[in-house]
Amino acid sequence: MSRAVRFDQYGDVDVLRVEDVEKPQPAADQVLVEVVAAGINPGEISIRSGLMHQMWPSTFPSGQGSDFAGRVVEVGPSVTGFAIGDEVVGWSDWRSSHAEYVAVPADHLTHKPLALDWIRAGGLFVVGVTAFAAVRAVEPQAGETVVVSGAAGGVGSLTVQLARNAGAHVIGIASEGNADWLRSVGVTPVAYGEGLEGRLRQAAPSGIDAFIDTHGGGYVELAVNLKVDPARIDTVIDWAAAEKYGVKTEGSSAASDAESLAFMASEVAWGRISLPIAAVYPLEAVREAYTELAARHTRGKIVLSMELAPGAGRQSAG
Repeated sequence: MSRAVRFDQYGDVDVLRVEDVEKPQPAADQVLVEVVAAGINPGEISIRSGLMHQMWPSTFPSGQGSDFAGRVVEVGPSVTGFAIGDEVVGWSDWRSSHAEYVAVPADHLTHKPLALDWIRAGGLFVVGVTAFAAVRAVEPQAGETVVVSGAAGGVGSLTVQLARNAGAHVIGIASEGNADWLRSVGVTPVAYGEGLEGRLRQAAPSGIDAFIDTHGGGYVELAVNLKVDPARIDTVIDWAAAEKYGVKTEGSSAASDAESLAFMASEVAWGRISLPIAAVYPLEAVREAYTELAARHTRGKIVLSMELAPGAGRQSAG
């Protein structure tokens, strides 16, 4: 048997439970992984609450989760490239990573770099490939100015660093409480709120070359008002605004492949990109983890750890 998160109807966090389920059995092309850590993401809140029913309907009882990292415990007969005992980073397309065991196709995995810790590995997939795709979509060049909204969140914190590594001058929109962290990774902080457009014009007197929206709520329109070329505006969340203004919507689905994940894993492992961890919770505290995430004031990722005892509670991380 395996412990796993389940819910039987759409709703708030109180519909979530952790229960014993049958351990997954890998198909011929699949790998069974004992999960060590699994990240949580805002999109999972939208799915569980029913907001994404038209696009991604749930079949009940439903599992949850995409991100994970763990150890290979079984491989299907047609699998090559992975062996029992391998440490891997991967993702599930079947809402199943918030569990002690997960079975996924071999092409949904990459080997975990030795220097990458389990917690960051477990929370990497969704934010990592989303940031990778968003930055690739706007093609920042050395010396250009790029603005990122939600710059201290899970996706935004990686996005600003990828754009910086491309040689761009990066302006990050975030709360004043995240200003010092943004400066520490070479990003110019600008506080959100009333008067933001004027503050951005002041921070970028020669204009803005590209804009990445990881937050939603009017930032696409702001970018258009700032005369950014729509071909160099990307939003990973505001599809209605993207359709209205003709901007890009390249996010996780545009880079959901093992090669992109391997690149991001290497960047984080060797310190070229920092992945902040806001908190770590045991699997049984999944409701508390999502409650914190829903407040949308975390810096970086919240991760579930299968190695924490059920009563361990919230663990702070750096």
